[in-house]
Amino acid sequence: MHRWRSGAAWLVATGRRLARRVPAPWPYVFGLFLGAKLVLTLLGLLVLHAWDGVPGAPPADEALMWAQQRDISGHRWISFWFAWDSLLYLRLSELPLSGPWADFGFPLLYPFLARPVGALLGGDNALALLLISNVAFLVALYYGYRLAELLLGDAPAARRFTRYLVLLPTAFLFQAALTESLFVSLALAAFYHAEHRRWVLVGVLGYFLAMSRSVGLLVALPLALVLLRQHDWRLGPRALLGYLRIGWPLLLLPAGWFTFMAYCRWRGGDWFAYQHAQQTGWGIEVQNPVPVLLDGLAGEPRDAGRVWFAVAVLVVLVAGFRRRELSYLVYGVLMVLVPLSMGPPVYKSLLRYLLAAFPVALVLARWAAGPVSTCG
Repeated sequence: MHRWRSGAAWLVATGRRLARRVPAPWPYVFGLFLGAKLVLTLLGLLVLHAWDGVPGAPPADEALMWAQQRDISGHRWISFWFAWDSLLYLRLSELPLSGPWADFGFPLLYPFLARPVGALLGGDNALALLLISNVAFLVALYYGYRLAELLLGDAPAARRFTRYLVLLPTAFLFQAALTESLFVSLALAAFYHAEHRRWVLVGVLGYFLAMSRSVGLLVALPLALVLLRQHDWRLGPRALLGYLRIGWPLLLLPAGWFTFMAYCRWRGGDWFAYQHAQQTGWGIEVQNPVPVLLDGLAGEPRDAGRVWFAVAVLVVLVAGFRRRELSYLVYGVLMVLVPLSMGPPVYKSLLRYLLAAFPVALVLARWAAGPVSTCG
């Protein structure tokens, strides 16, 4: 027994020494990531097993999805991370590059990344999609910590921000085979490097951000506001020339979306194949988001609940506004209003899309510090 205790103590001491050699904030980020992964996986498995054998479970409209999940993997702790759009991303990752391509309903960065990663995994594109999402989630936590530390002023605030990011409703989707973690990781990285004036790197990140989701193109606006703030909001011809000289990499964001449109034209014969696929497949049409929001508040109770949550996000963003963080307010509002501009079909997925509004976690992290906070 004494020998066993000595060996265990040696392992613990060795682990601590190794952890101290890992630069901050990686130990905390890894711990938060692994903790969230373990808790959510166990919770998901418990819920699934609780429904096993229950008459009528799953509902008829989800039975096909459950069958597709079983085809992906016999391990439920893997397969349950694939639902709805995940199955479409998997299909896009497996289509031959030579075509035929008829459905461009989604930007292609995420499924196309799964092709080389899947090849390294023996052709398992489903596992590749899941791996990409989880690595991106880990990267999002790292850049979220760094950005919050910069904006809020200290490490405790940064830890609060990352915890709120993990605890947001539907935040479990960061670990699913969906684009949320990839998009948020690219957005957080772009803002972090913009704050450090690394504009070429911001442009490269923004190029891929625009190819990951359609709203990524519009992130050029809040990033441009970071540039303006760094130069004291100066205007005039000379100032504009200076902004162009420094901030020209922001043009890579529209270039990223144009690249996707060009691929649509090349393989589908239509520059706007994405938009047309959304219209025919899901009834999505770009429209004024305000009537969509108001109609949702008075609509079916489940839809109204989702829209009220979007309103709560907007209220928190506006209530927590600080002049220095105008760019993050604009970004957060865009992440709420742009999905609503898709029309009523968005109600069902609205909570998922709101995950991109990470500035709400920044506000909550500041508020949690109390009145003694010196952040500003």
